[in-house]
Amino acid sequence: MTFKDLNVIEPILRSLEAEGYTHPTPIQEQSIPILLRGMDLLGSAQTGTGKTAAFAIPILQLLYQKNQSVKRPQKIRALIVTPTRELAIQIGESFSVYGKHTGIRNTVIFGGVKQGKQTKELSKGIDVLVATPGRLLDLIGQGIVSLDNVEYSVLDEADRMLDMGFIHDIRKIIDKLPAKRQSLFFSATMPPDIVALSQKLLRSKPEKVSVTPEQTTAEKVAQSVYFVPKKNKVKLLIHLMKLGSPSSVLVFSRTKHGANKIVRLLDTAGIVAEAIHSNKSQTARQRALGNFKNGETPVLVATDIAARGIDVDDLAYVVNYDLPNVPETYIHRIGRTGRAGLSGMAISFCDPEEEPLLRDIQKLINQKIPRVDDHPYKYENASDSAADSPTQKKTVPSRTIQGPGADQKNGNRKRRFQSRKRYKNGTQDL
Repeated sequence: MTFKDLNVIEPILRSLEAEGYTHPTPIQEQSIPILLRGMDLLGSAQTGTGKTAAFAIPILQLLYQKNQSVKRPQKIRALIVTPTRELAIQIGESFSVYGKHTGIRNTVIFGGVKQGKQTKELSKGIDVLVATPGRLLDLIGQGIVSLDNVEYSVLDEADRMLDMGFIHDIRKIIDKLPAKRQSLFFSATMPPDIVALSQKLLRSKPEKVSVTPEQTTAEKVAQSVYFVPKKNKVKLLIHLMKLGSPSSVLVFSRTKHGANKIVRLLDTAGIVAEAIHSNKSQTARQRALGNFKNGETPVLVATDIAARGIDVDDLAYVVNYDLPNVPETYIHRIGRTGRAGLSGMAISFCDPEEEPLLRDIQKLINQKIPRVDDHPYKYENASDSAADSPTQKKTVPSRTIQGPGADQKNGNRKRRFQSRKRYKNGTQDL
């Protein structure tokens, strides 16, 4: 199957061929014909499957064909809403690349920067707007953006929208869209809240595309876990970096403060690294990401929100320096490597307090993550159950057990529960 077989028009084919794209990924192969027929689409696809092209190509084609028949002033006719600046920029770049020979204009708006340059681009007239929710609602409120002429709407990374607390903003945006439109809804996972949101955006019987099971991890990503005390995590990271000298490593930290600290310690060890998180300016974030993509910076340390949308060819390793409090986040993280059929490596560090999080992850992905003991910083008393297969029956500790450290253990359980609750409510320091 080629893009030509999918009836993609010549101007877009030319752009795809120039980028070396000839064969569509499974989600592209399934989605493009549905969208070219004008149907609404509910897509479930993990990150790295080629989802952006799956909606960008047909939207560009439909807009181009309408432009050929009726010339009219450029107004916003396609709206793509996505959770982060990085992902919005990436989607905008994709529309520019695929639509190079179509004359379709797009621009990207997001918060965290002054709006002057963005409003200037909007005033020139555009066909496609890629936006983050907050800045979009802000410019609508100022009367700068109107959604009255939108014919195609896309909600991308819907599960991440929910995680980041954008659910109310998304509902407001949906209410401002014209009733007559073609709508697309993409999410890596489909929990009940996401299904309910999709029903608000889409028509009653949308076409459905699911290219992988909801909770699977990338097939070509080799996963491993290292049991290591928290105080020795950075030593292990430096050890692995010097042992293998990988060209590109994306390290996930749970907090912004933690990301900055990791960068400082790596720098002390002579390893070039930069951090990317929501406290960094947009210029600093783009510079760090650019340095990482072009190989100048071998290590990028990121929080989950900032890392959404990072797309780096041939990313060698993803390292979960801190295990995520929400198991589904593990899938998003390791999906940064092994993209579009390539192989990759995902390494996780697990300290004693994170063992319950590891069990939750293994239960979610329904597989045992191989344990690596051949390293100098392991702790010997790691719980065997943390490395057990998730399908194996576990013994639940009694809550009434008393003894040395019992109060501390109960306090740890309470803190983990509160931490998960803060993460889900969008108040965790990311």
